[in-house]
Amino acid sequence: MNYNYFPGHMMKAKRMMEENIKIIDLLIELLDARAPLSSGNPEIDKLCGGKARMVLLNKADLADEKMNAAWIAYFNRKGIGAVALDSRGRKGMREIDACVQSCCRDKIERNKKKGIINRPMRAMVAGIPNVGKSTFINSYAGKAVAKTGNKPGVTRGKQWIRMGKNLELLDTPGILWPKIDSEETGFNLALLGSMNDQVLNREDMVRKFLSEMMAKEPEMLYNIYGLTFEMSVDEMLKNAALHRNALKKGGEPDTDKAVSFILDDFRSGRIGRITLERPPEAP
Repeated sequence: MNYNYFPGHMMKAKRMMEENIKIIDLLIELLDARAPLSSGNPEIDKLCGGKARMVLLNKADLADEKMNAAWIAYFNRKGIGAVALDSRGRKGMREIDACVQSCCRDKIERNKKKGIINRPMRAMVAGIPNVGKSTFINSYAGKAVAKTGNKPGVTRGKQWIRMGKNLELLDTPGILWPKIDSEETGFNLALLGSMNDQVLNREDMVRKFLSEMMAKEPEMLYNIYGLTFEMSVDEMLKNAALHRNALKKGGEPDTDKAVSFILDDFRSGRIGRITLERPPEAP
C-alpha cells in the first residue's frame, strides 16, 4: 500500500518552520504515545539546529501505561525532555512547565548573565497531522486559542500564543515528510489517522491490524468482538460484524461496517490501551 501523503500546504509549513527556527529557544514536538517513532518527523531532526528539545507523548491515555514510562526513559536517555500527556483530559499539564525549565536551563542561565530576567522562553510546537497539537495548546492555555478538528490539516498558518509569564508558543501546521520509506511507519501513521482515510485502503489496513493484534494481544479482540485464534481474517471481519449486529439485508454480516467500527474502536481506545511500538532499547 502507498502511504505517501504530502499535500502542497505541508511543504509551505516546512518552509515556515525553517524560517522561524532561529528565533525560538525550544522545539516541542507532539508525538502519538501509541507510536512515538512512527509519529516523529525526521525532518524536525534536521530543522532543529541544536535547539533544546522536548517531546510530549500525547494521547497517552490510549497507550499502554508501562510503555509510556519506557518511552519517557528512552527520550531522556537521548537528552530530550519528555512528558506523557492526555490533552483532552488535561492530564500531564503540570509536568510541562518543569520540563520546559529543565530543557531551557542553559538558555535561562545565559540570559541571567546578560541581565535578562524572567524573559519568556519561545517554543515552536510541531507535530504530524492529527496528533493533537491544537487540543494541547487550548488545554495548556485554558481557553480556545487554536483551531481543532478530528482530521489532518486543520492548522494552516502560524500563530504566537502567550502561555503565562514563562512561555510563548509558536503553533505550526502539522507536516508529514515527502517520502515514507518504511511500510511499518506508513501503516502505523495510517492506523493512527495521520493521513486522509480517503486515500487509503481501509480494509487492507484493518486486516493487517487484526492479524497483528491476534498475534500480540488476542484477549483484547476476544473481549470486544469474540474473535479467536481459529478464525481466518475473513472470519474475524464477519464475526466482528455479527457480534456488533452490523448486518446487510438478508442477515449477512456487513464487513464494510466492521472495517469502519474496528478502525474507530482502535483510534478511540475502545479496544483497549494499545502501544504499537516499543523503544529500540527495550527487550
